[in-house]
Amino acid sequence: MEEQTHESQHPDDDHQEVQITIRNLWKIYGKDPRRVFQNTALLAKSKDEIQSETGCIIGMRDINLEIKKGEFYILMGLSGSGKSTLIRALIRLIKTTRGSIVINGEDITKMNADELMQFRRKTFGMVFQHYGLLPHLSVLDNAAYGLKVKGVGKEERYKKAKEVLETVGLTGWEDYYPTNLSGGMQQRVGLARALANDPEILLMDEPFSGLDPLIRRQMQDELVELQSKMQKTIIFVTHDLHEALKLGDQIAIMRNGEVVQVGAPEDIVTNPADEYVEEFVQDASPAKVLTAGSIMGDVPLITYSWEGPKTALTLMRKEKRKAGFVVNQKREFLGVVTSKELERLIAEEPGLKKIPHQSILEVESVTEEVLVEELFPIAVRANFAIPVIDDKRRLLGRITADQIFESLTMAEGGAS
Repeated sequence: MEEQTHESQHPDDDHQEVQITIRNLWKIYGKDPRRVFQNTALLAKSKDEIQSETGCIIGMRDINLEIKKGEFYILMGLSGSGKSTLIRALIRLIKTTRGSIVINGEDITKMNADELMQFRRKTFGMVFQHYGLLPHLSVLDNAAYGLKVKGVGKEERYKKAKEVLETVGLTGWEDYYPTNLSGGMQQRVGLARALANDPEILLMDEPFSGLDPLIRRQMQDELVELQSKMQKTIIFVTHDLHEALKLGDQIAIMRNGEVVQVGAPEDIVTNPADEYVEEFVQDASPAKVLTAGSIMGDVPLITYSWEGPKTALTLMRKEKRKAGFVVNQKREFLGVVTSKELERLIAEEPGLKKIPHQSILEVESVTEEVLVEELFPIAVRANFAIPVIDDKRRLLGRITADQIFESLTMAEGGAS
């Protein structure tokens, strides 16, 4: 099985450069909001208590986050949790009350209007739930609109717009108008417009929530595929858990303007921080989150393609195995050879110096990123453990049926 689902774009995340640092960020709505900070006892109270005593509403409360370059970062929460407030604060569509937002080493909370405008243009692309397409402009002109605003010449901006329209699957639709397009296609145009400026950071605020479920899933799949090519920093707001689990490298769950938990999808599902997060994830099957790489075990016996049948059989019997995974000198996975086949070779073809290619059985393999739910049909079909390989087909480990079920039992136990 070679088809992959969402994969973290940065397996070596510990060494990934931090691009956005948010420190002690507050947004308080109301008259003279800074008076809230003058009362230490008041700061410890709940959002409702602060509102009752001061009339001020907490939009964001002491948020601290780090977002790495190229990361697909999810902001998730129910309505009123502060997730959309936070994403708008990143481009200062709202003015924060306290704290800092440092992007590429610059604190945007300290920029003047001109500095902020230039910074937005060179750094951000935005895609929101309401596509914001201009109905009197063609698909091509909508995609090129941001470039036109930047003063890019017609020939150059049309060339770039056509490239991004091809990227989002809209080649041939350049001369149509938004009213001729379905909701999913309109959202693709919105995405193309954002990508045309080649932004470092893509902000997406519930971009798929207005789409039909089938179209929504297709758009999610396409975004995963695009991100594998683009490697942009994406900050994506959603209230949908399954969307967050499917797309995110990291997820920050928000409630009442606060961040209550940050972690990889697997961490969020298996170790919810509190009852609020647990309610979010209670319907999420671990099989939709756990990956092959997280449950695989070591291969107890590796058979090398250059070994003779007698050598291979001797080692197999020593390990009390009836079959072995075969690799070549580059550790590339070739298939499986059985003890029965080795016995036949020894009896019928004495003198063989290595295992013939035709004696190696081809079996389905998976990469580390494949979700556990996709292993079930493979396990049913397989006569052997499932080999796990990397993108160069090098053998990494194996997964047995018992490992699949044990991993789900343990995950469900940890989330209860």
